[in-house]
Amino acid sequence: MEKFNTLDKIVASFFFIIPVILVIIGISLFDYPLSQEIEFFLSIPLFSSLVILLIGFITKKKGLSNRLKIVGWSLFAFFWSTQPNTLYFGEDGDIVNAFIAVIGVFIIFYLAYHEWLSIKIKEELNCLNWAAGVAAIAGIIYFGIELTPLAMWLREVVAAQSGVLLNIFTGEVIIDGVNISYKLAHIELIFACTAVQSMVLFIGMILPLIKVNIRKKFYGLIVTVVPIYFLNLIRNALVIYLTGEYGPEFFNTAHNVIGKGGSLIALVILLFIVIKILPEVFDEIIYLTDLYKRKGPFERFLKIIWRKK
Repeated sequence: MEKFNTLDKIVASFFFIIPVILVIIGISLFDYPLSQEIEFFLSIPLFSSLVILLIGFITKKKGLSNRLKIVGWSLFAFFWSTQPNTLYFGEDGDIVNAFIAVIGVFIIFYLAYHEWLSIKIKEELNCLNWAAGVAAIAGIIYFGIELTPLAMWLREVVAAQSGVLLNIFTGEVIIDGVNISYKLAHIELIFACTAVQSMVLFIGMILPLIKVNIRKKFYGLIVTVVPIYFLNLIRNALVIYLTGEYGPEFFNTAHNVIGKGGSLIALVILLFIVIKILPEVFDEIIYLTDLYKRKGPFERFLKIIWRKK
């Protein structure tokens, strides 16, 4: 059994103290809306983290790869610690995404902690490298679209198609760029309404599977990305329809409960389909959920606390 000295335990504790500090600072100092200057400033650690994670994913030299990913994960966590207010207030009180951002900071640092642990016990795990590849590939694609003119173009395309879909069944739909009006509903489609985040999530999960051939990867992408795109059009049309029929006060229910609930169910179903086609995805996810079994300083500390209870 690996022995950890006092310094190791202190270092390990920082992987859980730092995210607490970052979340507190992020919520306290990064109010909504963020200024253009702050958004530009945050894009630097964001894209730096994704590039570093990608390099760490590609790098074959043990130790160096782990250290690169520790730096990449840390910068990535810093970015997400600044986003809870934006996700909550910027999406009409969307507590779900804000909560995910907060929890995500801790999960990201837990992955960084295990990269450090890999160095200490000289044990490499493919699932950790896969996770870095997922974040890097999905993040570069997603933010590369969101922070460029492609975002507005895609919003307009999705708004037009969502409006046309609703108009087929109801009529009375007015489309003006990214704005759609139907009876009592006057809704602006933001970037999140394009479902790009869901699509790049599957792209990110599939492409870093090193041992899977291209044909299977392509098939996995087709059966996930295409359905997500068209299901999102249906979701948008449904939210607009319900808001138009029952009034603006029904928007939160239609969007955050019915819309997001339906999207979650669809994503779970698609995940099962992907796992059927690419069981390697399931393997990597399961290996990640078993990280606590590595018995590092943090896991041993939790075990001691649990026994005392």
